[in-house]
Amino acid sequence: MEQTEYYVVRRRAVPEVLLKVVEAKRLVKSGQAASVQEAVDRLGISRSSFYKYRDDIIPFHDNARGQTITLSLQINDVPGLLSRVLQIIALSNVNILTIHQSIPINGVASLSISVQVSASSGDTSAMVQALEELEGVGSVEIIGRE
Repeated sequence: MEQTEYYVVRRRAVPEVLLKVVEAKRLVKSGQAASVQEAVDRLGISRSSFYKYRDDIIPFHDNARGQTITLSLQINDVPGLLSRVLQIIALSNVNILTIHQSIPINGVASLSISVQVSASSGDTSAMVQALEELEGVGSVEIIGRE
């Protein structure tokens, strides 16, 4: 039996056809397109591409519901930065399970946060992006999913 492997890839690394498959699925599911044919015509991809990839590409936020996600961040030792990080997480309506922060070395602290994603949680990919864009955050990495 073939073992299924999963990868977390930034949007900019995903081929355009796969992004269009995700959008076509959204259009059909939301009723903005009456059929798969209408959705793929609108997006400029073939039906065969849609059916080839439809089960293999799932937006991270859709796939994360009901899971625990562990993030690793490198943050500058700046007053209030941890509070801003936690505020972004709180606005995503996820439940923080654990927080571990190292003592800053050379002005940078390692931070590990595990969160529980529920059906009422916001878009977790938007949460990760907001953390990446926060001034003083050097890196954000998803290091675990359960």
